[in-house]
Amino acid sequence: MLGKFSYCNPTRLYFGEGALSALALELPKYGKRVLLVYGGGSIKRNGIYDQVVASLKACGKEVFEDGGVMPNPTVEKLYEGVRRARDCQADLILAVGGGSVCDYAKAVSISVFCDEDPWEKYFIRFEDAVQKTLPVGCVLTMVGTGSEMNGGSVITNHAQKLKIGHVFGDRVFPKFSVLDPTFTYSLPKHQMVSGCFDIMSHIMEQYFSGEDDNTSDYIAEGLMRSLVHSSVAAVADPHDYEARSNIMWTATWALNTLIAMGKTTDWEVHMLGQAIGAHTDATHGMTLSAVSLPYYRHIMSYGLPKFKRFAIAVWGVDAAGKSDRQVAEEGLAAMERWMKSIGLVMHTSELGVSEDMLDGLVESTLVMDGGYKVLTKDEIREIFRQSL
Repeated sequence: MLGKFSYCNPTRLYFGEGALSALALELPKYGKRVLLVYGGGSIKRNGIYDQVVASLKACGKEVFEDGGVMPNPTVEKLYEGVRRARDCQADLILAVGGGSVCDYAKAVSISVFCDEDPWEKYFIRFEDAVQKTLPVGCVLTMVGTGSEMNGGSVITNHAQKLKIGHVFGDRVFPKFSVLDPTFTYSLPKHQMVSGCFDIMSHIMEQYFSGEDDNTSDYIAEGLMRSLVHSSVAAVADPHDYEARSNIMWTATWALNTLIAMGKTTDWEVHMLGQAIGAHTDATHGMTLSAVSLPYYRHIMSYGLPKFKRFAIAVWGVDAAGKSDRQVAEEGLAAMERWMKSIGLVMHTSELGVSEDMLDGLVESTLVMDGGYKVLTKDEIREIFRQSL
């Protein structure tokens, strides 16, 4: 049965083609100074930057810029962002980009009024933000993380070989997010499919925990089926609006806390992937795709009923005359075929991982206890070895 829970999600979403016009409704709610946060400059090439700045100017805002947010935002960039926000006395942070930009904006928002090192406070000691925070709004240009409707933020510390995420309370959720599927059309295929697997991994991290028959798992199964169908369609035609919109909407619901309600959740795949990211700076979704099958094959026997259900409900495996293990294995094989069909990275060696890095990766991997098996260091090392 579902456990007890309290659910709140305060983010207002504006979804669909032309949704950027909603800035005219939201921006007047905040003060004059806006810190505009974005990534490497693609929004200037595709015209989204000009549209956003025009909206800001039309609402009488004074715009200060913080560009150059990298795909795996670093602690050094966080410190820089805090300085910028303080110097301009920002009233609102507007993040325009993908999940990394949104994550970074939230990290800055909780750190501006923090009187100690935010890395130590939030990402090492995992304390919550109790002091004042800056409001954040998002204009999404790449989907995958669900950061547009949650309190999560992931920051990388290369010196410490750590990539750590912290899920903050609902005060840190974006106040509003603009989701226009057409803004994702210009993404390279590599980034699009990476985002698709990030979505899939988010759902599986929550799905593969517990064995109860509950609403959250039924929702998760529907989301996964939708994602598989739409990802194939989007690879075939990157301008397929229906596919792109379904992927975008699925990404939001995959990690806005809804399907985690009343369940334990795993997140060990993310810990494995983030360890790789800390050592190689590889694309996040691809680190997840490279370790997922070795991990799930390793833990499958500990949660066999759910893996059997996954095979039947998501992949349409016919269970007639087969053992539970055979059905579960066929489900993972079907997932593997889908992963290969859309062009995901299947081995960590493709990301720059080598055998001599395994000890360091093991030390960088946080061990979680919400899934079917709490891993030992030897098991983590073997999963990384199998992923090569």
